[in-house]
Amino acid sequence: MIDVKKIRPDFPMYRKGGLYKGLPLTYLDNAATTFKPECVIKAQDSYYRDFTANAHRGDYSLAHDVDVAYEGARKTVASFLNCAPEEVCFTSGDTMGLNEVCFGLAPFLKPGDEIVLSAEEHASNVLPWFVLAKRVGAKIVYAPLEDNRVTPETLSSVLTNRTKVVSLASVSNVLGYALDVEGLAKKAHEAGALFVEDGAQSVPHRLTDVKKSDVDFLIFSGHKMCGPLGIGVLYGKRKLLEKMDPLLYGGEMNGRFYEDGTFTYSDVPLKFEAGTQNIAGALGLARACQYLSEIGMESIASHERRLHDKAVSLLKQNKNILLYNEDGDTGIVTFNVKDVFAQDVASYLSSKGVFVRSGQHCAKLLNERLRCQATVRCSFYFYNDEEDVERLAEACLHAEDFLDAFFA
Repeated sequence: MIDVKKIRPDFPMYRKGGLYKGLPLTYLDNAATTFKPECVIKAQDSYYRDFTANAHRGDYSLAHDVDVAYEGARKTVASFLNCAPEEVCFTSGDTMGLNEVCFGLAPFLKPGDEIVLSAEEHASNVLPWFVLAKRVGAKIVYAPLEDNRVTPETLSSVLTNRTKVVSLASVSNVLGYALDVEGLAKKAHEAGALFVEDGAQSVPHRLTDVKKSDVDFLIFSGHKMCGPLGIGVLYGKRKLLEKMDPLLYGGEMNGRFYEDGTFTYSDVPLKFEAGTQNIAGALGLARACQYLSEIGMESIASHERRLHDKAVSLLKQNKNILLYNEDGDTGIVTFNVKDVFAQDVASYLSSKGVFVRSGQHCAKLLNERLRCQATVRCSFYFYNDEEDVERLAEACLHAEDFLDAFFA
């Protein structure tokens, strides 16, 4: 059981009496980004304050200390994922990691090959594959949804001997339904395809074990899990990373290069880390992994589910609310207010100190299925409590009167 009152002092955002502009701070946009605890801020700042130097480039003691800290961060992340450190490649975030995988696989695809996605995917897990498919002559195929998620059975219905890649978000960023990743990866492998997991909305909230799930690649961002902005991770099975070409070329990712245009790669993971890396971000991300582990990933998931269920229970009492995922199994609650644009609802809630996301949430293939142009998304994290849920529900009682509120 998570004691929110004990946790909130860890976060500077809550230290002004829990207020923002005079109103109780009710931050419910955690699927977009999360607050950062003081320990993460300190871990990142320590690089700038205590031992600034570049990594993997210096032969002096200060640079050595940076090397040790940077590679130590990699080991911490690897432990969080249950993989080998050399299978952890630092990136700028989920988008870069997915592009790394997508275009790294380009040489292994040919005309007529199939790439399986779903209608729930974020733009980061759609657009790179669109570009790649057009470039190599591959075909995009969409796995059907059953109860708003891809299941091993619905995935099987579209797998063929031409399927080469299945790339799915393990938790939808709009509806929040969690997938059976282990079962999906098994089906993909049985068809001879690779399985790519977009873990942006799962890694921050659930226990992750890439050995158990047997995914070929896992990609996620640090800023959605109490880590800094501008840092993320591409996990890949080593044998696959060694076969792939990197997305970026430059310093450190090469072993040697010659006047005739030939060059060799550095060993993985450095092969995928061209140029000076976000060293401070890596240290912050590692500390975030430790912090989340200290709280307990299973406790985090249970806490969010309780808040989800309470929010659904209260919102269902409002006759003007349209819920899209009341049976969801994560901390995301997506809804609309009848006859009010989603953006107007979010603006009205903001006037009450309740901060939610509105729009299409970068998942623009889902609109037709939901039969609406936009939705309001509330997303909980472990530092949210039942009072946050109650403030959300109370504010929604009057959301249809938003014009009166703004122009009275």
